[in-house]
Amino acid sequence: MDKGVSAGSTASTSTLGNIALGLTLLAFGIGHTGVVDGVTAANSVSLATYVGGLALFVLGILEFRDGNGFNGTAFAGLGAFWFTWATGSDGKVSADAAGMFLILFALLALTLTMAAPSGLFGQGVYALFTLSLLLLAIGVLADNGGLAKAAGWVAAVSGLLAWYGATAALAHWPMTVGKTSGSGAVAAS
Repeated sequence: MDKGVSAGSTASTSTLGNIALGLTLLAFGIGHTGVVDGVTAANSVSLATYVGGLALFVLGILEFRDGNGFNGTAFAGLGAFWFTWATGSDGKVSADAAGMFLILFALLALTLTMAAPSGLFGQGVYALFTLSLLLLAIGVLADNGGLAKAAGWVAAVSGLLAWYGATAALAHWPMTVGKTSGSGAVAAS
């Protein structure tokens, strides 16, 4: 059975997974920054449940089926994170429990950072996500809104990187910055 989407297409479950991760991180991050009036982290719950949780988990299972252990682990693990975060975000847990939850998933994000292919798009997304989870955990535990806002900005940048990486793969845009050519343009490597 042909698994290709169409002739010449670079679309894959990995690309879709990175788009889902990027959009969820953007919504989560923007909600924590307070940069958009009236938009809070609670407003990203539906997106986190279905796109970040359910869709990423299913994509992780598909990645495992296709033999991609890293993306399988990343997408299924982060799908579990987003689904759990979204279902527990209604305040039914204490600040201490929420902080511990964020620290535990920061450990998953750290594992993904260390195991990811090198480079900005391989390790950068997961490193920034790790940092955002740690900042948010400390902010929750210390009841510090400033740290939560900083965590939101870091998560939003991580989301933009994930989104750009997936979009670049589909659009054949440069993913790495190489040497400057004689004309002054930056060449992809």
